[in-house]
Amino acid sequence: MIRASLRALPTWATGLVGGGIIIALWWISAVTVFAGVGSLPGGAVPTPLDVLVQLVRDGPGFYLPHVSVTVLEALLGFAWGNGLALALAALVLLLPRIEKIALQIAVITYCVPIVAIGPIAYIVIGAPGPGEPAGTAVFLAAMSVFFTTVIGSLVGLRAADAASLDLITVYGGGKFTQLLKVRLIAGLPGVLTALQIAAPAAFIGAILGEYLGGVSRGLGIAMLVAGSTANVDRVWSLALVAGVTAGLGYAIFALVLRFATPWATGRSSR
Repeated sequence: MIRASLRALPTWATGLVGGGIIIALWWISAVTVFAGVGSLPGGAVPTPLDVLVQLVRDGPGFYLPHVSVTVLEALLGFAWGNGLALALAALVLLLPRIEKIALQIAVITYCVPIVAIGPIAYIVIGAPGPGEPAGTAVFLAAMSVFFTTVIGSLVGLRAADAASLDLITVYGGGKFTQLLKVRLIAGLPGVLTALQIAAPAAFIGAILGEYLGGVSRGLGIAMLVAGSTANVDRVWSLALVAGVTAGLGYAIFALVLRFATPWATGRSSR
């Protein structure tokens, strides 16, 4: 009965129900399970009301400068990482013999722990200049999206109809023509889905890069400073802002996927 009622709800209503359940569980856990946990007054997990009060108290003037820096770093890393990933996926389709090498490169970027390679990247890249995005944050953001986009793009681009590919061959076209005329269109849903997953991953990678220092603004360094001063409510408010911003990136690509590839969801393009 409950399952049938949930299925009858529109997507936005289902999202509100899920969000309400998460907030309720968070609140209950904060006042029961995590109450008094740790050495801080009130415990290590504040209630949603405490976080909301901290958000209002700090105001947009505190959060926007940090969010803008992290978003810029995430966008730069997103562009570099996904650009290289898409280029590598296209190259694999044009030169199939390099597939194993390409996949090994992608797997290495995925398996190397970001927290381990981050300090090395910081030593090599160095600290940014005043007002500049952190190169380490951009690098880690790019690494965070590379594997996902390579694999997702390869799966999508290979989903092209065999008959359409044969038709291109019959008319004298090669692999490059197949890529432009058939594979890109057929693989667009898969590519956009990979970019949709990569959007929040790039944002998280940028935040981790800021944790290494060398920056004066950004959500990562702001959370580090708030944690060092035992301001638990601000740490959680910054984490909430980071989660909402990353979720917006995911939602933007969900809209792009919905309207750019209506055939993938069975919707009319009109």
